[in-house]
Amino acid sequence: MAKTAKLAKRDFGSFHASNVQELLNLSEEEYEPPAFPDGLEIPSFTAESIEFGSKFRDDHTLLEKSCTFLNHGAFGGVLKETLEYAQKWQRYTERQPLRFFDRELLPHLAYVTRRLANFIGCHPKDLLLMNNATTAINTVVHSIPLEKGDVIYCLSVTYGAVKKLLKWRCQQKGAIYHEENISFPLAGPNCILDLVTKTLKPGTKLAVFDHIPSNTPFLLPVAELTKICQDRNIPILIDGAHALGSVNLQLDLFSPDFYVSNCHKWFCCPKGSAFMYVKEGRQSQIRPLIVSHGFDSGFNSEFIWTGLHDYSPFLAIHVMINFWDVIGKERILSYMYDLRRKACELLVNEWNTGMLVPEKLQGSMGLVQLPPSLSQTLDVVDYSAAEQIQNTLYHKFNIEVPVKAIQGKLFVRISAHLYNSIDEYSKLAKAVLDLLPNCKK
Repeated sequence: MAKTAKLAKRDFGSFHASNVQELLNLSEEEYEPPAFPDGLEIPSFTAESIEFGSKFRDDHTLLEKSCTFLNHGAFGGVLKETLEYAQKWQRYTERQPLRFFDRELLPHLAYVTRRLANFIGCHPKDLLLMNNATTAINTVVHSIPLEKGDVIYCLSVTYGAVKKLLKWRCQQKGAIYHEENISFPLAGPNCILDLVTKTLKPGTKLAVFDHIPSNTPFLLPVAELTKICQDRNIPILIDGAHALGSVNLQLDLFSPDFYVSNCHKWFCCPKGSAFMYVKEGRQSQIRPLIVSHGFDSGFNSEFIWTGLHDYSPFLAIHVMINFWDVIGKERILSYMYDLRRKACELLVNEWNTGMLVPEKLQGSMGLVQLPPSLSQTLDVVDYSAAEQIQNTLYHKFNIEVPVKAIQGKLFVRISAHLYNSIDEYSKLAKAVLDLLPNCKK
């Protein structure tokens, strides 16, 4: 075993950020994980003891039983075991803060980075732990050198906060913000691919795509989009905020330039955990928003320590990797996708409406049109009208589900996670029908 492999277990005083680069570069054969303090062994699971639906909600979440929670896509919902594990690390940290931050933390961050990289199909030296997808996207956008006349490209379904960032960055530099509109309903992925092929100009400085748009949750053909961009030598940034935990993400199958995702959404880790993948050839131009001790000590070292904050959400990622490894990706994704499909069918039949996109473009979230008679009682079908109905569903029925106004029509965006069951969507269907004669205030 290489001498540097022993770095993870040695207690030789302060562990510097530069050492992290060595740990991430080691092969699996050379690497040796750090020892865990007593009581902080990673929790394990047994597949036979896990039952999805309402029992999973009771056993493994902290969700209120009284609320019909169909909005996992908003801020996620933590797995009870991951939160408890993070809290154990928090308490352990405060027993001897200097020992933890100066001697123990960085080897553990390197270890969880290696495990997460293996889980999503990339090399650990190409992966960075981040606090959230927004910070990661800002990091990329601010690192791309822009000059007057340069172009940043995106689609109309790009997340609203990201659009604001792109527009502001273009305004700062005199660059051009190029947004292409997507019209619904979509027939299939070729609608997106044809549009991008025709409108993405060579020389564009950055193309930004959502893997799963938040307001209109469908699966973009990210592998094909990556090929279009890379064939034209255009860097592609994929915002996969909703992807980890809702798709079988394997980055080595399409190798985008930049990919970001949250761990706290569908992967059910504590808030404050996300990642950013940067392809090796692009790493020289990406620098952290916050300069700290790891600066100029290697790509990963620059990001591993960006000042003092709570690092326990990163360490809790171990728990969800264990969960997925034991339960199996196929079983988890099959439950969520099948439940979402059945729920959409139920709502469409109850309301006599339709879907925004075909089944082949859907994953763990879906948009179902609300009954047209509901829209007809409103003066204007817009964001405020959608919010009014969403709030009514919450305050009158204790149903948490987002309502979206898209192209003059109202839709509900349902989420389907492991704790959801079909009876919850039946409750939503009946609640909406109950609103029809009385929805306008």
